[in-house]
Parts: sequence; C-alpha cells; structure tokens
Amino acid sequence: MINRSTIEEILNATRVEEVVGDFVNLKKRGANYIALCPFHNEKTPSFNVSPAKGIYKCFGCGKGGDAIRFLMDHEQLSYPEALRWLADKYNIVIKEEAETPEDIEKRDKRESLLVINQFAARYYDQCLWESEEGRNIGLNYFKERNFREATIRKFQLGYAPASGSALSNEALAKGYQREYLLALGLSKEKDNRLRDFFRSRVVFPIHSLSGSVIAFGARTLSSDKNIPKYLNSAESEIYHKSKVLYGAFFAKSAMRQHDECLMVEGYTDVISLHQAGIEHVVASSGTSLTHEQVRLVKRYTENITILYDGDKAGVAAALRGLDIVLEEGLNVKVAILPEGEDPDSFVQKEGSSAFLEYVKKEAKDFILLKTDILREESGNDPVKKSVLIRDMVGSIARIPDPIKRALYLRECAGRMEMREQLLMNEVNKAIARKLGEQRKSNERAAREEEKTLEEQVQVNAGRQDEAKERQNNYYQERDVLRVLLEYGTLKFDKEYTVAAYVVEQCSSYEFENAGFAAIFRYFEEALARGETPRVEELSHHRDKEIQELAVSLMSMSREVSENWDKMHDIVVEEKEAVYRNDARSAVTRLLLRQVRREIEKNRRELAREKDEDQILLLLDVRQKLKAQELELTERLNTVIY
Repeated sequence: MINRSTIEEILNATRVEEVVGDFVNLKKRGANYIALCPFHNEKTPSFNVSPAKGIYKCFGCGKGGDAIRFLMDHEQLSYPEALRWLADKYNIVIKEEAETPEDIEKRDKRESLLVINQFAARYYDQCLWESEEGRNIGLNYFKERNFREATIRKFQLGYAPASGSALSNEALAKGYQREYLLALGLSKEKDNRLRDFFRSRVVFPIHSLSGSVIAFGARTLSSDKNIPKYLNSAESEIYHKSKVLYGAFFAKSAMRQHDECLMVEGYTDVISLHQAGIEHVVASSGTSLTHEQVRLVKRYTENITILYDGDKAGVAAALRGLDIVLEEGLNVKVAILPEGEDPDSFVQKEGSSAFLEYVKKEAKDFILLKTDILREESGNDPVKKSVLIRDMVGSIARIPDPIKRALYLRECAGRMEMREQLLMNEVNKAIARKLGEQRKSNERAAREEEKTLEEQVQVNAGRQDEAKERQNNYYQERDVLRVLLEYGTLKFDKEYTVAAYVVEQCSSYEFENAGFAAIFRYFEEALARGETPRVEELSHHRDKEIQELAVSLMSMSREVSENWDKMHDIVVEEKEAVYRNDARSAVTRLLLRQVRREIEKNRRELAREKDEDQILLLLDVRQKLKAQELELTERLNTVIY
C-alpha cells in the first residue's frame, strides 16, 4: 500500500485544474474554471473547478470531489490506481507500506482478474503458435487474412482449442481461483466441473486504455449456422462492454496526432488498417455506440469518420443510431466503401495511401448523407417524406451548437426542397420537447433527492409536522458544517479558532445526519489531539459519500457582494466580523432548535404526567429550558412567539 507520506506528497503536488484539464476543456472564469460536465450531457456549463479549494463540482448532476475522485469516476480507476496515475504525472517516487486486510482483498481481486486474463492471453497465444491444432486452424486463418507475424503478436491474437476444459484445468493447476475464472467468463460450470467458454475459436484480446487484457472476443471458423459467429467475455469488475472500444489502446496516440478517429465495425478491420500503417482506428465491435464510447473518442479528438460497407440498406439503418454522436458535440462524417468491400479487404486491395485518399474524398457529413439516403428512400411519397423530415429534425435538434444547427437547417431545407423556416419551427419544437422531457426528468430527480432527504431526516414518515421539523434540523446542521469547512481555521477570538468555538458550543449536540456527524467528529477528534483540522483531508476522503458531502458544503461559500453598500446604502462589515457573525448565527440557530425541541418534548410529557412530584420536576426543567431559549433568542435578536 502507498504510504501516507507519499500520498501527502502526491496531494501536495496535484493541481485539480491540471488533472481535470487533461480530460476536459476548461475555460477560465475569475478565480475558477468552468466546462461542460464530462459526467452528463449538457449544453450550458455547470461544471466548476476551484483551484483554491482543490475541488470540482457539477451543479447539474451533483458530482464533485478532488483530483483523485475525478480520476476514479472518469477513468474508472481504483483509489490506489488514481494515486499511481498522479504520481506518474508529477514524477513522484512511490513508497509502499503494509496494507490492511480489506485493502489487500480488494486490490488482490482486481489484480487477480487481470492476472488471470493475462494468463489466458498467453495460453491462447501458445496454443496458436505451439500446438498443431492452433497452427493448422488458427494460424492458418490469420495468414489467410494476410496478417503478418508482427501484427499477430502486437494484438496478442490466439487460438482456443477444441478440448473442453484445457484452459480451465491449467488455470486451476497453476493455483488460479475457480470463482475468478467464472467471474471473467473464461469458464462455465457444468456438473460441478469447469468447462472452457471459448473452444475451437480464434481469439482477439480486448485491452484497456492502459494496455491490460480485460476481456476477449472469439470467432468460430465453423460453417455451422447454429453456432454463434462471435462470442465475447462476460461483463466483470474489470470489463464493461459499453465503455470499451476495440483497439483504443493502440490508437489513442494516433488519434491525437491525426485529430481524427476512424471507426469500423470489426476486430479484423482494425488489425488490417493498423498493419497498413493506419493506426487512428477503433472498432465498435458490431454494437450500437454508447455515450461512454463516444466520450472515450472525444478525449483524443472531436472528429470522427465512420466507415461502412457498401450496403445502402444497412447504412441507412445504421445512420439512425448515430444521433448519440451528435449529442456529444463531435463532428461526424460517414464514408461508404465500394460495394462488396469492407475496410479489411479494401485496404489490402488498394493499399494505405489509396485507402486514405478514398476516405478523404468520399467522407460525407453525417447529417447531409442521412438526408440524401432517406430522401432517396422516400421518393415522392408524401407520407414517407414526412417520416423523413421528422427523422432529420430529430437528428438536427440533438446538435448542441446553435450555429452548426442553423447551418444544417439551411442545407437540409435546400436538399428537401422545403422552406427553411418550416424546418426551423419543427426543430425548435423538437428542442422544446426535449427540454421539457429533461426538465421533467430533473424535477423527478429533484423529487427523488428530496424524498431521500426526507427519509434521512424523517423518523416517522406518517407525521408530516415531525418530518418538516427534522428537515429543518437538516438545514441547520448543514449550515454549522458549512461554517466549519469554510471558516474553521480562522480566528474567532484571541483564544479560539472558529472550529474550536463551534466544536465547544455543539459538543453535546447529536447530529441526526450521519454524514454531518462524521465530519463534525473529524473536527472534534483533531482538536482533541491538539491538531489543526485540515479541510483538504475531507475533500480527499476515501469514503465517497463523506467526500461528496464535504465538497458540496465547500461549494456553498457565500460571498458578500461588492456592490452591497451601494445597493443598500450601508457599509459592509469587515470580513472578520462577517464570518464571526456567520459562525455565531449558525451555532445559535442550531442550539435554539435543539432547545425548542426539548421544550416541545417537555410539553408533551407534562400533558401525559399524573404524578405531582414528577410534574414539579418537569416544570423545573421547563423553566430552565425557557431560560436557555430566551438567552439564545436574544443572541439572534429574534422574537419568541
């Protein structure tokens, strides 16, 4: 495990704006940066990065944290992997120390899965090159595809033998765990025995962006129509199909260099193009594109050209699934290869130069090509043409850039011989519908969030008054925690920091919200040890819920308007007076709510009590509580009702 001093060194060296800026196009705004959120689709930037606080926060989807959390969420890294990524970025030498049993178990599982996949890749490779079956069937197939030995070894291509349990047995003999073989989908269990999932197939390892083997695709060479042509690994802790593009590991540098991504359908297309020296190519592996896959491309380039075989009917159907690329703001072109050709056959027949020249010449803008194909399909049929228009309107409405949208509208109106204004009206309606759906979705999400909040603060859901009271408690507790995080290290007076003042005043208060209680405990324990509480420790907290809660509280900072004095014809208080008053007010309101709850509890007990002695005791308690209420109320200059 990475030792604490190394983690501190990494955290001290890390600049959140530099890390986020490696993946997101940040724009300076005052002391902070803004951007379109990489975690959800949006048109107006709501993603904020604060270098001063070392955090990011999206006010649209709510995601937030530090640089480590960003890497964990955006790159799907574990905590240690994110630290290692940062250490590599900032040239920090990592020092290790003993791990906890939980750390070891979690890390070992992920590493074990990767190790087993690497073992499987080597096994399939050996079967291809060293077994008679592999050479006669698998290697012969690859050579028929004109793949050179260097290419086969580069992509770690292999062969899975026909034997029912060869890989499983060898893996078990080497000590690999049965449960991991099953989790990865390399083995299937039948009659309490393991059988290999891939048999009599050529194998294509699938790599992560860092080059680790995370899954496999396997093609049968049988002509039996009842056997699936391709099989893929099951999804696992290390493999999520919707987030992976075949060949991305080998293509990422070339995509940046060419500022373009060529997208093809199959494994062999990628391999053939790479062999021909065309390396900025990835494959969707025959599945519909997902937002995650498109965003993966967007990390390296905003220009994508999708290559299709020359089957017009198939192209028309495929084009209907590409609106997702428009939504992500990429520039999309489509190149249709000559009839009967695919990228593999065409590059082998024509060579790389002619291939690239053809793609450059024939690549058509996605929207305009789609218009032409669908217009040809509809002919003069007015019903079909109306369907075409709706289809085109739906695509154009997804384009986030309004200028680009307007240009497409003009061009498409001319091609379809329609008034531009009519199309514009339809696009505006489509956008309005989409925004309405998004607003409803946001409202539903907000209601769900509110519902969750109520569940957190409401012990008895059937009692609305109590629920409201507890919700108010939540806001008061949140305000005290905000003060701790915002002002904690500042001086409250000669003896106290704000944190010391708040902790002393609220030491007997029991926080109802578990997250708030955890943050308050951190301050309480740090002060008890004689240490200065460090807000960054909370923004770097390993517990995601505590970290996100701390970041949200830190993002609530309230600034005094520079024009306040002009607007209200009064003098703005000094900053020290402002934060001290803020701290006093937040603490006093919290304690006042607590006292008033106790008064209400006392009132209910008095109403039920029959014993005179007990009533006298309760009245004495009530008198003391009312005195406390008066004192707290006077601090706030409020009126008791």
